[in-house]
Amino acid sequence: MGREARTSRSVARRTALFAGIRSVVTTTACVLAYYLLPIDQAFTGGTVAGLVVGLMLLALLFAWQIRMITRSAAPRLRAVEATSTTLPLFLVLFASTYYLMERGSPGSFSEALTRTDALYLALSVFSTVGFGDITANTQTARAIAMGQMIGNILFVAVAARVLVGAVQAGLRRRDTNEV
Repeated sequence: MGREARTSRSVARRTALFAGIRSVVTTTACVLAYYLLPIDQAFTGGTVAGLVVGLMLLALLFAWQIRMITRSAAPRLRAVEATSTTLPLFLVLFASTYYLMERGSPGSFSEALTRTDALYLALSVFSTVGFGDITANTQTARAIAMGQMIGNILFVAVAARVLVGAVQAGLRRRDTNEV
């Protein structure tokens, strides 16, 4: 095996390692922020507006990530990084909303929610497991949960397709530049 091939594989491994580290750090930072930020105010219309603005910012972040994937020398790795940023933020947005909803309107759910309970609920709704141990009791809580369900479908179906398309475009671009 030639020196150039070994160097190329070494660069690829290093790139993959750094992509993995960035993904873990981003996810960890997102979860830590969820637990450490002072989100103890009551659930209000501002909370719903915050969720909507957060989802819009998440969509903008995702659009920017798609652009970066198509321009990347390693589009598959960038797609993994995009997912590891977008998914935790999506879940934390809904977990925060559930947590604030329960604090502002006790009884919105079948049990009082701690931050961990709210994150658990967001994750079980996302994964469609829905054990039934925590359920939405009020119309507002059900509406927010349905909003997450719709977001889940969009995230899994549309985002996955867009990511695959971006990776394919990035690979075509990379291959064209190598010729």
